[in-house]
Amino acid sequence: MKKLVYDILNKIKQSGISFGDVRFTSTDTQSIYFEKGNLRGFGTDLDSMAVGIRVLTDGCWGFTGTKILDKKNIDEAISRAINNAKVGATFRNSKLSYKPLPAVQGSYFFQPEEDPFMMPDKDKLDYFENISRLLINKEKIVYSYVYGVFYRQYKIYANTEGTFTDSLVYDTVPAMYVLASDGKEAMCRTHPGHMAGRRGGFEVIRGYDFAGNSERVMEEAISLLTAPRIEEEKADIIIGGSHLALQLHESAGHATEADRIFGKEISYAGKTFIKPSMLGNYKYGSDIVNIYSDSTSPLGMGYHLVDDEGTPGKKVDIVKNGILVDQQTCRETAQLLGVAPSSNMLASYADDIPLIRMTNFCLAPGKGSLKEMIAQTENGYYIDYTKTWSIDDNRNNFQFTTEIGWKIKNGELTHVVKEPTYYGITNEFWNACDMICGEEEWFHHGTFHCGKGEPGQSMHLSHGVAPARFRNIVVNVKA
Repeated sequence: MKKLVYDILNKIKQSGISFGDVRFTSTDTQSIYFEKGNLRGFGTDLDSMAVGIRVLTDGCWGFTGTKILDKKNIDEAISRAINNAKVGATFRNSKLSYKPLPAVQGSYFFQPEEDPFMMPDKDKLDYFENISRLLINKEKIVYSYVYGVFYRQYKIYANTEGTFTDSLVYDTVPAMYVLASDGKEAMCRTHPGHMAGRRGGFEVIRGYDFAGNSERVMEEAISLLTAPRIEEEKADIIIGGSHLALQLHESAGHATEADRIFGKEISYAGKTFIKPSMLGNYKYGSDIVNIYSDSTSPLGMGYHLVDDEGTPGKKVDIVKNGILVDQQTCRETAQLLGVAPSSNMLASYADDIPLIRMTNFCLAPGKGSLKEMIAQTENGYYIDYTKTWSIDDNRNNFQFTTEIGWKIKNGELTHVVKEPTYYGITNEFWNACDMICGEEEWFHHGTFHCGKGEPGQSMHLSHGVAPARFRNIVVNVKA
């Protein structure tokens, strides 16, 4: 397929465009789903191939994607991309031009410890069946499921500046869910939570130790049936990593995608409260809050050599010592903001148009362990595992509910509380952060399901976080 990409690139170069790029992807997926001890879904989709062609001419973008890769359709796709740009240019008030970037050549091939696409299907099915059977023999557990999704994608990217890279990555996401009921209430617990995606193969599944955690998860679900709810109007809360990853995602990740500043997501996924004038002076969080985008870390699903417009992977500070200093950008929005592009322009598949997307979007670690943080909390709650959430389309006003929490009294965990819910305004919330655990508690949590764009795309991405404490947070609607 490298020859196909070279041929397309040479054809668009000859058409008089100012910039162009070509992407090819071949994607494999497999999913296994057991419900209440029985196999309910097992699907495999191999060699799903696509090509995307993007050109800049007359100061406007044109794009075409196709899954039909014969010469006739490729030639038609090239013509459509160029024609789309020329027609679109008649509607632009200002013409776009690019500052060239250095060419990048290279390859990256991730090697999983256990390749799920090479394992016998029976081995994988037996593993999940054994887990599913552990979840059906306890009184008050009325529903359960366990699943795994495996993903492999080979990508080629090339542009007219001389960049040519290819990569192969593996991502895996598993989940286990139980629902307990006493006839009056129903309460759920998941493991390892809703941000369980990680780079890797079947070793990711084994690493979460579903068998070793099944009894605990069921007992916690049952205990929630009779647990109290939080009564205080405000409280100090420690948020565990599984849920804090989503808090970071929604109130900082999406808020700092620069296309939202310029109105490109308003109709679907919302805009942002951030304005260009805030860069360099806006107090986004407390002094210990450091947030960055890092596509250079191979530990996360957002790693890449270059993004989908040729910007080399990089680490970029977004919030530094509490101050908003940059945004997640593409080359176009970076020019509008007067900053360097951050390598955040990505598409799910080659026939999708690239958008500004999170890669590895992280909260830098602080110091100390979770045990030490709890010991230094006189009165509050430790909460984790996302249940529901809501945030306005400015990424400003939010409400989150987790599955479970534990009351902290005099530095010790006491009883369980059900459905801890908290409310906040983005900058007030992050300014209330006074402790972040250290590197021993910090690792990547990830999702396969970050939605954006019209037509919609789902992106794989990761969030490096450690548990953190937030002071005097609203935890009851009476506040």
